[in-house]
Amino acid sequence: QVQLVESGGGLVQAGGSLKLSCAASGRVSSFNVMGWYRQVLGKQRELVATITSDGMSNYADSVKGRFTMSRDNGKNTLYLQMNSLKPEDTAAYYCNARRYSLGRTYDFWGQGTQVTVSS
Repeated sequence: QVQLVESGGGLVQAGGSLKLSCAASGRVSSFNVMGWYRQVLGKQRELVATITSDGMSNYADSVKGRFTMSRDNGKNTLYLQMNSLKPEDTAAYYCNARRYSLGRTYDFWGQGTQVTVSS
């Protein structure tokens, strides 16, 4: 069973920075896609950024130029560096790992870490 454990959330003022980490129980290079999503209570979970196993990354327009995702295969850890944070970035952030196998898609989620940006 895959386990994903996020850390690094917290309270920060607008304009500040935070770095989220997602430690995976398996090799991060073994997943077809990994990424970060966020969710505000009462709203749908939305994509923040994803990266494929061959290194192709994708960012939501709302975070482009401010957030940077990286992956350390040796530590089996995915990171999200968040700069120039805005109050609208406030949400619970979730790590996702996706694996494709025999025509099926398997999604694994972490428990989430709260990010709160004060104005």
